[in-house]
Amino acid sequence: MCKMSSLQPDPVNLLAHMADTFIRSGNHRLDILIPRVRGFLAKDIAEYTMLGKRVRGFRSPDSPSIWLRDHSDILRGGKYWERDLQGVLDHFAETQTARGWLFDNFATKPEKPPCERENWARYIRVPVEADVEFRFVKAVYLTWQATGDDRWLRVMLPHMEKALEYVLTDPWRWDSRTRLVKRAYTVDTWDFDYTAGRNPWLNFQIDENTIWGIMHGDNSGYYEAFTLMSFFYGHLGKAKPAAYWQRQAEGLRSRANKLCFNGRFYTHRVPLTPVSIPGVNEGEQLSLSNPMDINRGMATHSIAVSIIREYQRRGKASSAFAEWFSIDPPFPDGVFGEEKLVGGAYCNGGIMPLVGGELARAAFEHGFEEYGVHQLLRYEELTRNNKTYLWYFPDGRASSVEASTSPEATPTDGWGSSAMLYALIEGLAGVVDRSASFRSVTLAPRWAAALSREAEVSVSYGPSGASIKYRYSHEVAACRIQMEVEGKAEIFLHLLLPKGAEPIRVLVNNRRVRFKPTMVEESPYVDTNFHLSGKAAVTIEY
Repeated sequence: MCKMSSLQPDPVNLLAHMADTFIRSGNHRLDILIPRVRGFLAKDIAEYTMLGKRVRGFRSPDSPSIWLRDHSDILRGGKYWERDLQGVLDHFAETQTARGWLFDNFATKPEKPPCERENWARYIRVPVEADVEFRFVKAVYLTWQATGDDRWLRVMLPHMEKALEYVLTDPWRWDSRTRLVKRAYTVDTWDFDYTAGRNPWLNFQIDENTIWGIMHGDNSGYYEAFTLMSFFYGHLGKAKPAAYWQRQAEGLRSRANKLCFNGRFYTHRVPLTPVSIPGVNEGEQLSLSNPMDINRGMATHSIAVSIIREYQRRGKASSAFAEWFSIDPPFPDGVFGEEKLVGGAYCNGGIMPLVGGELARAAFEHGFEEYGVHQLLRYEELTRNNKTYLWYFPDGRASSVEASTSPEATPTDGWGSSAMLYALIEGLAGVVDRSASFRSVTLAPRWAAALSREAEVSVSYGPSGASIKYRYSHEVAACRIQMEVEGKAEIFLHLLLPKGAEPIRVLVNNRRVRFKPTMVEESPYVDTNFHLSGKAAVTIEY
């Protein structure tokens, strides 16, 4: 057996190395993404004193408030460095209403001066939003992963139960005929709806004239939330509620896939209230939650492949610099009551890194690994000026306050940058925590797709310091891949091989182990599992 070659630190990555979450693959463009994104996220922290309690969380890129949706998604990157993760969720739970619904956001800072000047404690729920409660469940999961705190999880469980039961029973959220989550006619997950001209500006309210429909992204979010509830209860040894939430998840998934998937992708909106907007072909509108539907697990593999191919097709046909569409094709200019919402701006066809990150993560998982690498490299090029925005015009111009409906357009977008980090760490480096504190881990290194023959990866959580590390070496002439893995976990190895390769032997600490060759589309993998307690040497011969 060949010894692992020595990997020398790259000076440009010393910041990442000191942080104990780093990648050194020899490809500077990939390796620099972790310290770059960490820098963005460090500037995305907001702190407020809310009724005597100091609350710290990740803020939206276009508003100084702490929005639950942004905080939840940004946690996918922030959990590797931020130490105080529980406090903000404690506050959202503390302010949960008797009916179960949660606030969207809070702040004490005026958002739109000079017309707003009051620094009062302000809590907001946008009525048309149907996604807030599932994002709370996901945020609890990501925080629990990083802390490993079962006692805190037990405290959060009643709040999650109450939130989800609200969604399943409230007539503003649940459609009893389709048995799916419904919402007003918004642009995908955004917070204002189409009123057919009944409102003079953006509308956020629900009334007797609300135009209802089923939006796929809400339902994939609740599918994931129900699945997580089943996982939580199973982890805590409560079989009956675990089974209940698993049934809820499976039923929702089946109904949503049957109703919303149109044969190529998830239709933007399945109408409950019939309406026609001149110039809009709803059957052709590809909206931003499609890759999220894949990563949340609602899409089957065949649906995922179809969606990814649709993005590839549109990317080739479009003049946009990236196929990270908020929606494509966009709505006619101004139909939502705001003249700034022209085609190609903001959520009406703007190009969003958060979509690119989700698309990359989906691509890595479903056999389009080189396409996933391409998205990461495209993002690296976009952010070389150390700026990243929530959205860009299709020609590459960055968003601005003047072009948005929002009070800010900060150049440190945590929503998109954390999505890209999610794709890098879980997709390309392949470190997926299946439980908490890296006790059960899928290792799916896909360095063959990036043409990297050597890599060193370390991933660590900010609150607990729990970590896992590995070194990877591909000896092409010897048809051999070697790994040294360090940590304490049950390891499920799912390793990408070169094109056309077939595994012939797998050894863990010089002992042969059973393995299974698998194909994900045209990508060959080798699968095995083993218990890791300290260090292990893994050799794959093909």
